[in-house]
Amino acid sequence: MKVLALLTVALFAGVAFSAPQSSRIVGGTKTSIEKFPSIVGVEFFGVITRTWSQSCAANILTTRYVLSAAHCFRGLLYRPSYRRIRAGTSYRNTGGIVSYVETEFNHPSYGLNGADGDISVIRLSTPLVYSPVVQQATIVAQGYKIPDNMPVVHAGWGRIEYGGDLSPVLLETTILTINNELCAARYLTLPRPGIVTENMICAGILDVGGKDACQGDSGGPLYFSDILVGVVSWGHECANATYPGVSTAVSSYTDWIAAAVS
Repeated sequence: MKVLALLTVALFAGVAFSAPQSSRIVGGTKTSIEKFPSIVGVEFFGVITRTWSQSCAANILTTRYVLSAAHCFRGLLYRPSYRRIRAGTSYRNTGGIVSYVETEFNHPSYGLNGADGDISVIRLSTPLVYSPVVQQATIVAQGYKIPDNMPVVHAGWGRIEYGGDLSPVLLETTILTINNELCAARYLTLPRPGIVTENMICAGILDVGGKDACQGDSGGPLYFSDILVGVVSWGHECANATYPGVSTAVSSYTDWIAAAVS
């Protein structure tokens, strides 16, 4: 879109969700769940269509909890029974094991200042069973700041280009962290400025573009050296050269996450 968008591709009860759009894997390569066993798909139930379809992703914290984006677990027609996760498969909407959502714990700051605090701990109704393709993520320590220009990795099933098709198979792409202050200044130049805070990580290929997360990747991982450091949140279009993708910085919320699952 031409304005800010959260990275969800959602049909809330069969009705298009009009929140700001978000990211997908653009410029990615085919990968497998064996390489990223802590990622799971988040499926939404369409009340009108009476069908389930993946619109977000999440990350395994324990057998009963996953970590995702808050904007995937709120909205006018949201209820926990309209969400479930699919673990242990490389493919969108098929295979693996399914567990329904019992409740969500959206961070209390979400909604108070743009997309700040766009993170949620989700409790599942039935526990996952660990296996080679279902594994716990390693999350970053509280307060850790990733240096600029470091390689980080997105994985997901989102759109392969802005406004394009969702990927049927798991993709990955490597990009670089971008200076937070520079990223914030870029987003302030939009007609509808986006607010980049210290609780966010910007990443992409600055002034080149071509690689990013996209719609359908919301809630999915941003990895640094195989450690979960970000949760896909929002951006301007996808893989835009001027405006990098933005993820929630997990290190701003690690202590809160630990308390939520204890």
